[in-house]
Amino acid sequence: MVIMLSLVMGVITTLLFYQYINQLNTEKVATAKDKTVGVVVAKEKIEKNEKITSKKLEIVQKPAKDVLPQSITSLPDAEGKLANSMIEKGETILSHHLGSEQEEGVYVSRKVRDGYRGVTVGVNINQSVSNLLEPEDEVDVVFTKIIKNKAKQDVPQSILLFNKARVLAVGRKMVTTEKKKEPYVEYSSVTLELKPADAVRLINASEEGKIHFILNKRPPMSEEGKLTQQQ
Repeated sequence: MVIMLSLVMGVITTLLFYQYINQLNTEKVATAKDKTVGVVVAKEKIEKNEKITSKKLEIVQKPAKDVLPQSITSLPDAEGKLANSMIEKGETILSHHLGSEQEEGVYVSRKVRDGYRGVTVGVNINQSVSNLLEPEDEVDVVFTKIIKNKAKQDVPQSILLFNKARVLAVGRKMVTTEKKKEPYVEYSSVTLELKPADAVRLINASEEGKIHFILNKRPPMSEEGKLTQQQ
């Protein structure tokens, strides 16, 4: 009788143990299914070659099992980068969607904002503030030509063409010294970002007379060498 009772208790204990183990496994599976990860998604449609701003991004929680390893999980990792392809609204931002900052030093076209154009004019040492201009500086553009006064004498006449024009490149240098350490190299051209009509005015002025640049106070920059505000 005692042996039979022991056997029954052993069977019951074994069944209870297996039931407990199965319950633990079920809870683990359920927990894994419920686990979410915050990923960066496009709040609005982002065009190819567009510089990504924080207003077009948001963090969304998604099931961990559906999150790809290439998914961006931090807003700063995407802000300020260039989109390598079009990103639809609600689409998760992946690492291959983002262009590296080094590409700004290769393709000046990626720095040009919507509605603007890049235009280059030749300069000498005096016209370019002793070759001290840097990409992302802001300059006033002065046009000077020789005219005849009432006494038929040649006199220079200068006018202010543009105020605070953005410098895209000096020579072939397209990134600031803060972002890319490189030795000093003299240059003979400056590329500005202007509206199309203003670009035509600058070209005409450079053909009619001389162009000089007046350097403004440097715009506020982030630690990464990016503009913190645009004109």
